[in-house]
Amino acid sequence: MLTVALLALLCASASANAIQARSSSYSGEYGGGGGKRFSHSGNQLDGPITALRVRVNNYYIVGLQVRYGRVWSDYVGGRSGDLEEIFLHPGESVIQVSGKYKGYLKKVVFVTDKGRYLAFGKDSGTSFNAVPLHPNTVLRFISGRSGSVIDAIGLHWDVYPSICSSC
Repeated sequence: MLTVALLALLCASASANAIQARSSSYSGEYGGGGGKRFSHSGNQLDGPITALRVRVNNYYIVGLQVRYGRVWSDYVGGRSGDLEEIFLHPGESVIQVSGKYKGYLKKVVFVTDKGRYLAFGKDSGTSFNAVPLHPNTVLRFISGRSGSVIDAIGLHWDVYPSICSSC
């Protein structure tokens, strides 16, 4: 009888863990098929996204760098074009990313929970619109492919970190 009770308790615990709410999701990959893969997955440990650097030319998104907490990710992409830098307000998060691509990423728009639209690039190509699948989640890190431009972008969503001493 004790064995049956113990087995029932273990099954109930496993079932409870299996139905826990998921929070992470992925959107993408948006763009063309070229370039070398990159991922900022390790950077999310430095904190939430706090700033964006995007290099653009007349046709494409050329390069990308993201600040997580107070630490900048490695720069990905090419070196031509104009570099634009935008800082998020304290506690502000990206909740939607849209844009356009045609072989390469041509436009990207980051929408924040404070109602700001941070747009980079030119308005031509195939449209995409990425939002998290789960409520109360935000953009946590970016991945994709790059060479002399940003070939493609992927968006990774999860909950905002509850503790961020470096932000």
